[in-house]
Amino acid sequence: METRYNLKSPAVKRLMKEAAELKDPTDHYHAQPLEDNLFEWHFTVRGPPDSDFDGGVYHGRIVLPPEYPMKPPSIILLTANGRFEVGKKICLSISGHHPETWQPSWSIRTALLAIIGFMPTKGEGAIGSLDYTPEERRALAKKSQDFCCEGCGSAMKDVLLPLKSGSDSSQADQEAKELARQISFKAEVNSSGKTISESDLNHSFSLTDLQDDIPTTFQGATASTSYGVQNSSAASFHQPTQPVAKNTSMSPRQRRAQQQSQRRLSTSPDVIQGHQPRDNHTDHAYS
Repeated sequence: METRYNLKSPAVKRLMKEAAELKDPTDHYHAQPLEDNLFEWHFTVRGPPDSDFDGGVYHGRIVLPPEYPMKPPSIILLTANGRFEVGKKICLSISGHHPETWQPSWSIRTALLAIIGFMPTKGEGAIGSLDYTPEERRALAKKSQDFCCEGCGSAMKDVLLPLKSGSDSSQADQEAKELARQISFKAEVNSSGKTISESDLNHSFSLTDLQDDIPTTFQGATASTSYGVQNSSAASFHQPTQPVAKNTSMSPRQRRAQQQSQRRLSTSPDVIQGHQPRDNHTDHAYS
């Protein structure tokens, strides 16, 4: 199998490492990739004790994306169990239905323990969930031991180690329960406890919002005047003509000529109508 994949790929390296770690079955779970596909695994988990699934052995598929472990796997149960639909991707906080809660530090072993831990919980209408009666689930648990997978050839009667009553078995069950509790809490926080970050606030206003808040100077002003900056002609409307400073170096004739020029300017029609000179080339239209 190693020669078929790019060994430099993070996903390939990670999956080969996990396959080596999970090579030997335990009394609670086992998982391995298919011989011809590193990105599809078949798994088997034992039903949690003291539950409707006690005594059951359940088989399924884990399909991993090329971006694993940055993206979560999809999980499909193949054994009838009364909690998850058969042949359908189930909705768990560790599955592809919830990429927002997935953590790259989680692994296939994490997924196996989570499946065990979630089995006794209520489906609450989640995708791929079922709410069979306790009697139906116990009947399916007993029947599950006769299941044999056509895809990988695993037989439920002997795929896992015999269940032992030692501390290792109880520790694995406790770990599964705690993991399911932690993942459920994380999913609830992500779905209902979202906060708006400072960066979200900084980018939450559009250009239209800004234009609505800032008045324009004139009805026909262009976009350059829409942000509270008046154009030069508008500013001149409110400003009286500034007197030209006297130049003491002028001759009497020059000063008289300057005064006459100022008087002509003050009586011109353009100045009387607001000190706004006519401009045949202006881009603004005023009413």
